[in-house]
Amino acid sequence: MQAKITLLPGDGIGPEVVAEGVKTLQAVGEKFGHIFEFTEALAGGIAIDQIGNPLPDESLAACRQSDAVLLGAVGGPKWSDPKAKVRPEQGLLKLRKELGLFANVRPVKIYPALADASTLKREVVEKVDLVIIRELTGGLYFGQPQGRRDNERGRAALDTMYYTEAEIGRLMRVAFDLARQRRKKVTSVDKANVLASSRLWREVAHEVAAEYPDVEYEDILVDACSMYLIRNPGDFDVVATENMFGDILSDEASMLAGSMGMLPSASLAEGKFGLYEPIHGSAPDIAGQGIANPLATILSVAMMLRTTFELPQEALDVEAAVDAVLAAGHRSPDLAGPGEAAIGTTEMGDLVVNAIAT
Repeated sequence: MQAKITLLPGDGIGPEVVAEGVKTLQAVGEKFGHIFEFTEALAGGIAIDQIGNPLPDESLAACRQSDAVLLGAVGGPKWSDPKAKVRPEQGLLKLRKELGLFANVRPVKIYPALADASTLKREVVEKVDLVIIRELTGGLYFGQPQGRRDNERGRAALDTMYYTEAEIGRLMRVAFDLARQRRKKVTSVDKANVLASSRLWREVAHEVAAEYPDVEYEDILVDACSMYLIRNPGDFDVVATENMFGDILSDEASMLAGSMGMLPSASLAEGKFGLYEPIHGSAPDIAGQGIANPLATILSVAMMLRTTFELPQEALDVEAAVDAVLAAGHRSPDLAGPGEAAIGTTEMGDLVVNAIAT
């Protein structure tokens, strides 16, 4: 197989972890006889610094001409002025919209070797194996009107949560199709007791659920879900929700695994095209020190292999390599407990590559 992948290393630790993702893909290619061609492009704060645009036209074109995209991270304090007219996150939102990346898939799995890395008790987290499906191109982040509305009364701002039944329906079908491959349970999260958009969400979700009589279905309010994710996280299988709720809940769920550095994600369009990235941010406080955890990016590569390239064995090999490295006791600084030795970004990537090769 031959495939084209666009790399968007971005800001902070993004270039460091993306380099380990590339190294992983090259190892898979060598083992299984695949050819992966890489094109690197600008996105995020670095793109603002160089040309004043968080997503240059050339970068968007490169993504459209590729089979998949591997993203590092964007943003950081350098570009966080709330009054700034151009922000790194604008590039990320535009990328999602222009590429039609409507479904964000965020798995949360507890590796046995890391069950004690969570701040929750082992018996609470050890059975966690869930996926959050977040709608990615609608809701508050894209709804119009949006923006500042300062007037004689003072400062004001407006955001609009807007959804259509088509947007809700396609997201829910992704969730139900995935549940059929797992434990056959979907939890739809909304705020239907308050929000009109959530009442539409629930109405459409019920209609889609009727198409999947073999899958268990439940509704839950977002505030209750946030509580149950801490109290009984093992009860969840596939969780489907809108853009902002999914953003918050998936970050909460990431702490079940002990570190954001362990969690991958995929943002999917219609068909097989996808953008893959770790869920963590740019971590500018540790950028350039060689201590970032690359495993979330490496596991994002496994999702790319399975979902876009339909290479399940190759994906399993990457995941098994990560499992073996952790089981052998190797830890990046974010995973190391008191008194435990920690290894750096490149060394962790090398260990995974060696495990893939054996």
